[in-house]
Order: sequence, then structure tokens, then C-alpha cells
Amino acid sequence: MSTQKDQKKIRSKLDSIYKIFLPKKDIDKFEDEIIQIIKNFNRRNPKKKKNISEKTSLLICYGDSIYSDKKKTISVFKNFFQKRLKKYFNTIHFLPFYPSSSDSGFSVKDHYKIENKLGKWSEIKKISKSNDIMADLVINHSSARGLWFRNFLKDKKPGKNYFLTVTSKFDTSKVIRPRDHKLLKKINIFNKKEYLWRTFSADQIDLNFKNPFVLLRFIKIMINLINHGVTIFRLDAIAYLWKESGTKCINLKQTHEIIKLLRIICSSLNIETIIVSETNLPEKENLSYFGKNDEANWIYNFSLPPLLIHAFLFENSSYLNQWSKKLPKAKNGNSYLNFISSHDGIGIRPTEGIFDKKILNNFLKRLKKNGSKFSYRKVKDKSKKVYEANITVFDALKKSDYDSNGKFFLERYVSAHSIMISFEGIPALYFNSLFGKSNDEAKYVITGNNRDVNRYKWNYKNISKKLDNKNSKQSIFYHKISNLLSVKRKQKAFHPNAARHNMNLGSKIFSFKRVSINKEQTIICISNLSSKIQRVNLNKIYYNWKNLIGPKIEIKNKLLIVKPFETIWLSNR
Repeated sequence: MSTQKDQKKIRSKLDSIYKIFLPKKDIDKFEDEIIQIIKNFNRRNPKKKKNISEKTSLLICYGDSIYSDKKKTISVFKNFFQKRLKKYFNTIHFLPFYPSSSDSGFSVKDHYKIENKLGKWSEIKKISKSNDIMADLVINHSSARGLWFRNFLKDKKPGKNYFLTVTSKFDTSKVIRPRDHKLLKKINIFNKKEYLWRTFSADQIDLNFKNPFVLLRFIKIMINLINHGVTIFRLDAIAYLWKESGTKCINLKQTHEIIKLLRIICSSLNIETIIVSETNLPEKENLSYFGKNDEANWIYNFSLPPLLIHAFLFENSSYLNQWSKKLPKAKNGNSYLNFISSHDGIGIRPTEGIFDKKILNNFLKRLKKNGSKFSYRKVKDKSKKVYEANITVFDALKKSDYDSNGKFFLERYVSAHSIMISFEGIPALYFNSLFGKSNDEAKYVITGNNRDVNRYKWNYKNISKKLDNKNSKQSIFYHKISNLLSVKRKQKAFHPNAARHNMNLGSKIFSFKRVSINKEQTIICISNLSSKIQRVNLNKIYYNWKNLIGPKIEIKNKLLIVKPFETIWLSNR
């Protein structure tokens, strides 16, 4: 244990969460066990610090995003990564690799195993020798077909009292829903009529964190993951963790206290670890997961994807500019995790309070024209609202009302990524986005699952052959995106915590200034969001600066010429 101060903090959090449920002697036991877990871990492991810098870029993938006949897919990925991606990424987010019964790995059956077809823990450990590994702590729910739930039904350990049941007296009238299925499932076990809580699906039963053994179990799972090379934890669906009758059952105080407890434990370990909150929510709620620099180290920048895509589709930076101007700078040690695409879809909840009804409807109509499916959530009056748009970024940006033939599809795509990569925070790129993948309609036809349009799996030989052909779509996209990452890694002004200053250069341009922590480098990032040439009035001192990602800048009549959907990174050095 690092300090007595940390021990006091742990006790304070346990009291805050459990004092109303448990006697002091029980909390004493849980405190002692947590302290012992930390001491045992630190005894076996020397101190190891992380180095988060402008070189930090994250790749999001499944353990089987790339496959080859008769080989375990994690080892196939390792070969591909070594050959094609290690120069651009130093952090890999493997989406759930555990045995699972549904939802592409998010209905976990066993948190201590790796799905057999993917590989072994030793392969994760090998990759972790030269890269940071991020993995999901699927903490809100567990599979209805896993050992825990089978044991729960038998009142046996491990699993006894692990799952959340409520009675008919529990008031769910204010519950905020992320899905549109029936929330509660009536069961009759232990001679009691109760209801199982299912936030996300019938196969994903919510865990009962009012039982401290569940929390203790996840602390042990985190330690097990660290022992196998994982040092960044994505807290999946964390906002829904704690439920109280008569409340929204989202973002409750106890949920925040549990994250703070996990952060204290992580900071007490010799091996430095990072907590990332996954909260696809309106901006204010999402930002709350930074706490006072005592909760998540990183939060997903959920507002960026819909605002960025909207700005390009409607050739208007107004909403993006307003949002960027108000977005608070992350404190040192905290960071935004920036992304455009993920394994899910484009979250629509983060646009609440930013888009009015008309703007949102026009946005959804355009996405539908581009091939989007939509996932819905239930709201209070039993009607449905769009929760996310299920579409690849390539298809989302392929055509617009202003460019109905998709003449500028490549320029739009590259420019959107250049903004995301240069924005304050850490860039996270989804594996399929590196190759400009369009919707996987064939998979969708088979499964009927909206999210499967963006979960294509690549054959190793096929994608390698395409990347070796300089004229293939996949090769063009791969080289354009990897070039941005290559340039980004060398710029001190692109450190995750380097200052960002919004620059309002009109409704067709999105621009901001990044200034390195040591104040020596400044980069002006300018993107033309329109299909017409834009002339930008910049301070003339910038006209001698170097464009890091393109030819020398063009000046006419003292105005900077920016081509359709062009991005310029102007650096003073």
C-alpha cells in the first residue's frame, strides 16, 4: 500500500457507498481485503509508469477483426499490426475477448478466460510488452448463460446475490432507457416474485452492486487483467451501474463513488493504470465523469462524432464551433478520447441541447439516405427516440445534399479524421475506418443486428493484397490516415494536454490553435468544411509557417486559399 492516506480514501469511499446497507464490521472486512489485494500486487510488481504524449494514438479492434484460416486471431492481428500499424499506434483497445453469449462479446460468460478461437492470455501479454493494452471491464451486466447467473439461480457462489432483482414496489417511472426492449423480467425463485433488471438486452442481466462482493469481484478481475498485460480499463456502460427506486437510475452518486474508489485503487498500484468511462450521454453528464480529477482519467468525447459528421454533411461549422468554444480544457492527467467511429454507431444523445428538433431531423434524414440504420431507446411517454445511427463513417460522409454524387468523398473523410487526430486529447481510430470500409450489408442481412453493419472482419491475405496495390481504395485510405498519424506523433503541440484555442473563421471553416506545453510550438489547424474554395483572412505572421500535411500554402490578395474539404496544419516550427 502506497500511503495511509490512500487507505483512508478507500475507507471513505466504502463508507459512502455501503454505510446504509452494512454494519461497520462488514465494511472493515472489505476494506482489509482491498488493502491486502493492493499489498500482494505491489509485492510482486516493481513500479512502472506510463508515458502519455503526442505519440499516444489508440487503435480500436476486435480480437478477430482480422483472421486467417486455422490460426488464432489475436496472433494473426499481432502479425498484421507489426507489419502495417506499429509505426502509427502505441495503444490497442481489444474489444471484449471473453467467452460471450451475444452482443459481439459484451454478454460476458467468464471474465477470467479468453474466447478459444481468439487465442490465449500469453498472446495479450506478448503484445503488451511493446504496446499499452486497453480492455473492457463489462461491469454493468453479465450473460444470462454464464456461470454467475447459473449459480445465482441456485443460490451458490460465485454468483450468489450477484444480479439485481427488484419487487413490484420499485418505482421505474423515471428510469432513463438506452434501449427499447422490456426492462424487467418477472421470475419466481426462492419462493419470491421478483423482477430481473435488464438495461441492454434479455441476455444481459444487470449486476447488483449493492452487494459489495460484486464490487470486490471486479477489483479482482482488474488485477487479473493487469497481470495479463492490460493497463487501461474501459468501464463499459458505467453510468447505469447503480439503481434506486424513483430515480433516473443513471449517473447516481454511488456510481461516481465506485469509479472514485477504482481510481484510488489503480493509483495505489505499482503498475500505473488508466480508467476510461464509456458514457454515451448528453455533454454535461459525460463531462461529470472527470469528477474533480478523481474519477475517469479519460472520457470518450461522445459529442465529437455527430457534430463533426453534421458539419461536413451540411457544410456548416456553426454547431461544431459553438461546442468547441465551450468545451473545457481537460486537466493535466485527464484527457478526452477522441473518435469518429467505433464498433457501435454514431451516438445521438450527445446532440441533446445542441441540435434543435429540425436540425436533428434533417441530420437523421441525410444519414438515412446514406444508408444508416437506427437504434432506438424508450422515453417516458412510451414513445421511441433515436439512440444511435448505425453506419460506417465512410458511408456517413460519402454523399451530401451539396455533393449528391459524392465527388469529394475522400477529401471529406480525410479532413474529418485530420480534425479528430489534431483535436485536444488522444485520437482513437477504429480498425475498419483505416481502410474506408462501407456498410457490411451482407452481415446485416444474416443477423438483423444494426450494429453489425460496422463490424466487418477482414481476411489477412485479402486485406494485405489490397494494401499492396497502391490504387486500391483500402490502400489510399490507409496511406492518407497513417500519414496524418505519422505527422501527429512528431508535434509537441499535439500532446493530449497541449492548449487548444478555438478560432472562429466563419461558418464554412473549422479552426483551432494548439500550443505545446512548453509554449515553443504552435499549430493552427484549418479545415474547409465546404465543397467550394474558401478564402481565409489570417494574421500575416502565419503565412511564413509550414503546412505539415500538404504543399506550401497558397496566398492570393493577402488571403489564405483553402481547397474544398482541405485541412491545413500550419506550424511555426
